[in-house]
Amino acid sequence: MSGYSSRRGFLKSTAVSLGAGVVAVTAAGCGPAATGPAPSSSKLNEVLKRGTVIVGTGSTNPPWHFEDEKGSLQGFDIEMARLLAKGLFDDPAKVQFVRQASDARVPNLQTGQVDVVFQFMTVTAQRAQLVDFSIPYYREGVGTLLHRNSPYGGAHDLAKGGKKVKVSILQNVYAESLVHVAIPQAEVMQFDSVANAVLALDSGRVEAAAIDDSTVRWLARQNPEKYKAGNYGWSPQTYAAAVRPGDPVWLHFVNTVLHEGMTGVEFDAYASGFEKYFGVKLAPPPVGFPVEFGVRHS
Repeated sequence: MSGYSSRRGFLKSTAVSLGAGVVAVTAAGCGPAATGPAPSSSKLNEVLKRGTVIVGTGSTNPPWHFEDEKGSLQGFDIEMARLLAKGLFDDPAKVQFVRQASDARVPNLQTGQVDVVFQFMTVTAQRAQLVDFSIPYYREGVGTLLHRNSPYGGAHDLAKGGKKVKVSILQNVYAESLVHVAIPQAEVMQFDSVANAVLALDSGRVEAAAIDDSTVRWLARQNPEKYKAGNYGWSPQTYAAAVRPGDPVWLHFVNTVLHEGMTGVEFDAYASGFEKYFGVKLAPPPVGFPVEFGVRHS
């Protein structure tokens, strides 16, 4: 049994039950803990009374959210939703998923159709005027998918190849400039889908495919005999959960669950999903000074 698992068992045996409506809503930077019943107007109180949390998500975008052969939802967004359910009810299965298109994420929150959205939602200033975002649970970016036996290790090596290097990417108005941020002289070949950009790599038309770093890691995880992930990503963007604005108690609770998944008692669950979908084994956060404040031990 790992140190995190045994400590989690100890904490569980001594914790105050959430069933009575007593909650701690502290997250990093979120202020002091508050105890006592959640305000009746809070989504937290509503969700606890209902006994399930309603989560908006997608179903067609691995490794984030997709259906397995039985039609059940899988993916890292799904793992995060189940982590929230475990925090609410000590039962990760108490989730009702609402499959929705990307353009329904904000409207379904605003109309109360869902309690929270876990759907690889990029944080932007414009969206932050319409929803309240949680703390980040993933940092996305552009990565390079390479043949397993490629002589290149990633974007920096590809950049050294100069003009002889060809890179495929999904067609858009920023495609060429996006590739040239990291691989300045590459010839950029644009395709109408990510699948076709990857096919260009498979057929040897390009040395690398520039796609979402999470997709790179997923494909390399699923096909280790065929692909490898480049060792450098760029153009970062933040993925976070989203809730309806104006309910700090609910937002703070979501933040607390995510924070403890990434840094505390639920780290094993977060790390397990991270390795399953991205092929990366995370090192447990060090004890002592909180790692989220950026201080490292000498």
